[in-house]
Amino acid sequence: MSALPPDPAVEDDLVPLSALQHYLFCPRQCALIHVEGLWAEDGATAEGRLLHERADAGRPERRPGVRIARGLAIRSFALGVAGRADVVEFHKGPDGAPRPFPVEYKRGRPKAHRADEVQLCAQAVCLEETFGVEVAEGALFYGETRRRQPVAFDAQLRRLTADAAAGVRAMIAQAHTPAPVRTPACRRCSLESLCQPRRLEKPPRVARWLAAQIET
Repeated sequence: MSALPPDPAVEDDLVPLSALQHYLFCPRQCALIHVEGLWAEDGATAEGRLLHERADAGRPERRPGVRIARGLAIRSFALGVAGRADVVEFHKGPDGAPRPFPVEYKRGRPKAHRADEVQLCAQAVCLEETFGVEVAEGALFYGETRRRQPVAFDAQLRRLTADAAAGVRAMIAQAHTPAPVRTPACRRCSLESLCQPRRLEKPPRVARWLAAQIET
């Protein structure tokens, strides 16, 4: 995939790459953060932030056959996203050219959903546009397991990533915040007190009546 020429008008519309992970975890959480500008930190988010800061703050390294960049600014006009990659390893390919290998740092352990994989895949697409080479795989490093989980950027994951990016861009452009849907994951969300899923999922009778009058 070749890099596209910079377009300042388009660049202003690029959405944060991290929004894809928020969107797949919970579209309402994504809107509260990226549409309404709300944020609340708890122990889990603080731990994740510190993990990212440590990964980004390290100096570039060189090892035999590998160059390591940290906190690399990246963007994709195809996906409409921009952000930073925690770590990008540049391995020497068969032709001698460097091949990017993104590594994203996450707190906790591997999850059942694919939000972390999508965020990593979006980084791969950004790197493909920048360097004009295919990025076939990367890795997620989890703070709890202290191990890398390899991720292959296959066609299915790339479609999911493109769909998530399109969904985020549309939601932000429309300034739309979805209604809350209470799930067990709400208990692990730092924004639960701002989201109020228990109260707002089924609004009081008067509020429902007023909403119906507005809609009609």
